[in-house]
Amino acid sequence: MAIATRNNLRNVAIVAHVDHGKTTLVDAMLKQTNSFADHSHVEERAMDSNELEREKGITILAKNTAVSYKGLHATDGPITINVIDTPGHADFGGEVERGLSMVDGVVLLVDASEGPLPQTRFVLRKALEAHLPVILLVNKTDRPDARIDEVVAESQDLLIGLASDMADDVPDLDLDAILDVPVVYASGRNGAASSNKPENGQLPDNDDLEPLFEAILKHIPAPQYDDEHPLQAHVTNLDASPFLGRLALLRIFNGTIKKGQTVAWVKSDGTVANVKVTELLITKALDRYPTESAGPGDIVAVAGFADITIGETLADPDDVRPLPTITVDQPAISMTIGTNTSPLMGKVKGHKLTARMVKDRLDRELVGNVSLKVVDIGRPDAWEVQGRGELALAILVEQMRREGFELTVGKPQVVVKRVDGKIHEPYEHLTIDSPEEYLGAITQLLAARKGRMDNMANHGTGWVRMEFIVPSRGLIGFRTQFLTDTRGTGIANAIFHGYEEWAGTIVTRSNGSIVADRSGVVTPFAIIALQERMSFFVNPTEEVYEGMVIGENSRADDMDVNITKEKKLTNMRQSTSDTFESMTPSKQLTLEECLEFAREDECVEVTPAMVRIRKVELAASARQRQTSRLKKQDAN
Repeated sequence: MAIATRNNLRNVAIVAHVDHGKTTLVDAMLKQTNSFADHSHVEERAMDSNELEREKGITILAKNTAVSYKGLHATDGPITINVIDTPGHADFGGEVERGLSMVDGVVLLVDASEGPLPQTRFVLRKALEAHLPVILLVNKTDRPDARIDEVVAESQDLLIGLASDMADDVPDLDLDAILDVPVVYASGRNGAASSNKPENGQLPDNDDLEPLFEAILKHIPAPQYDDEHPLQAHVTNLDASPFLGRLALLRIFNGTIKKGQTVAWVKSDGTVANVKVTELLITKALDRYPTESAGPGDIVAVAGFADITIGETLADPDDVRPLPTITVDQPAISMTIGTNTSPLMGKVKGHKLTARMVKDRLDRELVGNVSLKVVDIGRPDAWEVQGRGELALAILVEQMRREGFELTVGKPQVVVKRVDGKIHEPYEHLTIDSPEEYLGAITQLLAARKGRMDNMANHGTGWVRMEFIVPSRGLIGFRTQFLTDTRGTGIANAIFHGYEEWAGTIVTRSNGSIVADRSGVVTPFAIIALQERMSFFVNPTEEVYEGMVIGENSRADDMDVNITKEKKLTNMRQSTSDTFESMTPSKQLTLEECLEFAREDECVEVTPAMVRIRKVELAASARQRQTSRLKKQDAN
């Protein structure tokens, strides 16, 4: 047994909180290593290739690229750096865990103004658990409100705090390496980095990323392997090609893999099958190219495995040594997804309506998304889907909507556990940045949602940072109210904290719903007559049905109204006939806002053309019977 090192290769993940500039930094790395042809057109945030990622400005799926570095510090020839761009949002934590299983070190980005935020803590903890070396990169040093010294100090405090928290669980942590983390100062948008600290609000004193590449080559170890060990490769991601079918992305740990070679495929259930590698692809910049062979440390894509899944192993058929499976944190939020059962279903030709289609699509999502679970609830047309957070589940529903599915989606619920006979529910660690004048309103809002303040800091800039521990239930529907209370200026970020005892009843919405009491078409006459007492989600000429939620009441209880009422026309001229009526514009809710607004007895109807809120029980008489039955139970 002889340990060998591949010095011409580095595998690194770029991790950070959402919107701290990971994808923009990867753009600069690709451009400065001349990864693109001179005349090729490259979009901004080239790694965010998904349509939803571009719309929302966030990374949803972890993706890898490879740059060939030939700069000052590549003394022995070109060095290939495989870069994994990971999501920054806590709801997509499964992607981060998968990305970290492919690499030998991480570059931790921290915004020079915002400093470490909840997701920074999450990704850093995962990196330390995996014993990965960390390079701290303070990004956006040219922000006018940059506070570089404080952010570096906060990041080092976070590292030390995490190391002390993890001392019992991970006893062999290298504390010296944690205390001596290298720091690079950068502006990803300008493609500049330096090891010298610039003044607050200034660009680094160097106009390229050479100091970052130097830090990666110096502090991220080259892949090590046993040159006598048989093939071991871990499936860490999946992709698809219209020509090759399913592609499995592998990190090779030992041995070599060749095109046309027969390998042992160790499945998740423990069975082993010998399969031929029909195609072997290696990544260069944003594209994949065929190659004949790949060695230890390489991240490659292989074809020929019809239903391979994440966490499985490819090994030598003569000496099968499976690798441990990838473990991810358990889901905390669930929602019911089923076929569309509203009276307006199937109005548009070509929509996907059947339960079989919905189930097939959910099963396909499970293949590539390790942090989701689909649970059978005993109904043929609906399933419970569990995920890390509300956003992750909303993204899934939005993707299905764009693919032509019509769905009925239930209100998000928390996944509870029973510990020592008591119900425990998930809690979140919520960090809020807001102007000082909204401190009272935010504290009041979170107190009603059973939140308790954990920490508060004022940096003297007019903004205050607050940290709360809140039940996950309390954060369902929180964001809309929070943005209203802070006039759109507040920033809220949450990360999973753990399970604690059930917090009791939480009232998340004080206003009732306005419900249509009959089918028909919305008329301006009906809206004008009712708009003084309520706000609407529908516009004139829209089709509605009995039980559909069409607005928000100014009072706490629900109200059934006739929104299809027409003005009766007569031959008599009225004195008021020539006056103009002003109609207040209706509020158009997005899918996320609809999921937040819906109450326990409501659900969301999702179609490619429309998103509507409706009562689970459409008939008004049936709803009244249900209400009176519940009142009798409460009285007893």
